[in-house]
Amino acid sequence: MAPSLTTNRSLASLRDFFSAERILICFNGPTSRTLISEIGTALKEHIESSTDSLSAAMDVFSVYIEMSQNIRHYSAAMGYVEPDATATVVIAETSDGHYIVSAGNIVQSPDGQSLVERVASLAQLDKQQLKALYKEQLRRPRQEGASKGAGLGLIDVARKSSAPLQCGLDALDADKAFFTIRATI
Repeated sequence: MAPSLTTNRSLASLRDFFSAERILICFNGPTSRTLISEIGTALKEHIESSTDSLSAAMDVFSVYIEMSQNIRHYSAAMGYVEPDATATVVIAETSDGHYIVSAGNIVQSPDGQSLVERVASLAQLDKQQLKALYKEQLRRPRQEGASKGAGLGLIDVARKSSAPLQCGLDALDADKAFFTIRATI
């Protein structure tokens, strides 16, 4: 029988794991605009109090908000209900002062594959190329009915990242997969 997290011992083990991995925030569950905002505010305040870099705090906050809102919007657009409408978000600090923002959610497999390809293409670009792409995307007229995902916000996340974006796609069944994206700030 697997240990339950309702026991003190297993919760203590989870705490030890989070501490060893330098995880600041870990969330798994349904999202709402209010919850995203509250977690984001707590995150920003923590980073501002523990670093001299206000820009780093704002970048981590911005990336967290973008990823979380994308998950929320995608789940709503797909008509997902729990448990498919949940988000998994982990924010950790590295030993060299960077922050890792990871987020994941259930997606339709073709959508996930498109995201993997989009992230891979962005990961190949340097900072100047990302800036040019961002400006180009800003100037493009919005097409009626066009997808709102994986556009300007994803490019902005790539621009704020100090390393190329990473992602993964784990098949869940014939139709759905779990998409994960990771940004280093």
